[in-house]
Amino acid sequence: MQKLYDEMKMRIEATTKLDRIPDYIRKQHKGFREWDFVTSKRDHQTILQILIDGRDTNAVDIKGDPLPTLVYLAREKRPQYHHHFKAGAMNALIRVSSRISNGPIILNVDCDMYSNNSKSIKYSLCIFMDEEKGDEIAYIQFPQKFNNLTKNDIYGSSFRVIQQLELAGLDANGGPMYIGTGCFHRREALCGKQYEKNYKVDWKKLKDTKANESASVLEETCKVLASCTFEHNTPWGKEMGLKYGILVEDIITGLSIKCRGWKSMYLNPEREGFLGVAPTTLLQLLVQHTRWAEGHLQIFLSRYCSLVYGYKRIPLKLRLAYCPFNLWAANCLATLYYVVVPCLCLLKGFSLFPKISSPWVVPFVYVAFVHRAYSLGEFLWCGGTFRGWCNDQRVWLFKRTTSYFFAFFQTILKLLGYSQLTFALTAKVSDENVSERYEQELIEFGATSPMFDILATLAMLNLFGSFGAIKKVILDADEDFKVLDQFGLQILLCLVLVTINLPVYQALFFRKDNGKMPSSVTYKSIIFALLACTVAMY
Repeated sequence: MQKLYDEMKMRIEATTKLDRIPDYIRKQHKGFREWDFVTSKRDHQTILQILIDGRDTNAVDIKGDPLPTLVYLAREKRPQYHHHFKAGAMNALIRVSSRISNGPIILNVDCDMYSNNSKSIKYSLCIFMDEEKGDEIAYIQFPQKFNNLTKNDIYGSSFRVIQQLELAGLDANGGPMYIGTGCFHRREALCGKQYEKNYKVDWKKLKDTKANESASVLEETCKVLASCTFEHNTPWGKEMGLKYGILVEDIITGLSIKCRGWKSMYLNPEREGFLGVAPTTLLQLLVQHTRWAEGHLQIFLSRYCSLVYGYKRIPLKLRLAYCPFNLWAANCLATLYYVVVPCLCLLKGFSLFPKISSPWVVPFVYVAFVHRAYSLGEFLWCGGTFRGWCNDQRVWLFKRTTSYFFAFFQTILKLLGYSQLTFALTAKVSDENVSERYEQELIEFGATSPMFDILATLAMLNLFGSFGAIKKVILDADEDFKVLDQFGLQILLCLVLVTINLPVYQALFFRKDNGKMPSSVTYKSIIFALLACTVAMY
């Protein structure tokens, strides 16, 4: 097993270094050789090859055990046809696999993820084959976990509380949402079958529907299933397979499956079922969350809104459970208000909160401190660290003021017809220096981006606001600290935001490595922040 692992690792590293498949491997497989005649990866014919035919008695491993069928598929792509991104690729794979093997269970894993627990299949089949409740389960969702997280999860990528508590809690209301990877699907449910109350699967009598044709004949006959025109005037992308038209196609696909009467199950074994690669730079993370937040808001504003689409189809509690995720992008408005307005009002001398000496301050203090204390306790209970929680709160603020902000306005522009649907891939490959800084838990700012312009400007705005507040408190020291009494909560809020933004100030003024904030961002943030402060004061 170690020899096989080392050989596979060597092949992957060689391919990555060359940025192409090595010639000696290309010569072994006609599927790879067909790429020699392709001018563009966005304009090519269907390329399909059965690498291992599971029906062949000679298809065995080094121990003599039979190997499963392995197929290489690159679906047809033409510039004049929309390929529907990941959803289109999944649907092509579902159709081709139904012709070659037609297994009743489908495992969906992203290309940057791998199986970490050989018993995942066994656990899932035990649920699907349960005599009492198994027949009503459409899919079994594993949590999305990563093998490259730092000790304190510098970018808050683990979704620790969501994956350990929130998704697991949905099992009582119909099951978790489908998150696009690490999921075992029942083929019938994924292909549009309506659940019926008396539906039963007789696993013992399940027919072997594998094709009888030779591998070469199957390769030719299956190519049409992955062509650009096959789906025209068919239910694919609408009632069958993954749905089209929304950036987060997995969410609406899972919702539509449940609306057809099926349920799902969340499975989180002690040993992670599947592991992937988390973003190693802040910009990667923000771009990824922009796409997710935009897709979720598209769902909320479309006919697939769980409150409307799921009416009388799924429980109210499950419909409401989708809403916090669907409204990620809208949260930017409230967050931006608390980051910008209290600071500017403080400079102007306008109080937004009750005086410290007033009893009305108690509800504000209670909500702020108790909610944060509960959040910390929950995070620690789920296995996190205090520094990990601080990082999670920082990234939460970064996402709401940048990713969600851009997602919100991009969605509004698309609804008004000023923009088209796009799909931004999140690059997970980074150079050696970036990886070293990631391991040292240094936030990577070394790129120019409008998102960093916003982060830096907001950080400088609160820094200037804090300086102004401290000046007022010092000058007011001889007057029984009336300023502190009147603006105490606003000053505290500014100081908390300054503390959260400490890594931003380090990147702006103190860091010397390539992960520091670009000079152009620094200059722009100072100018914009000073301009905002000047307008607020005068």
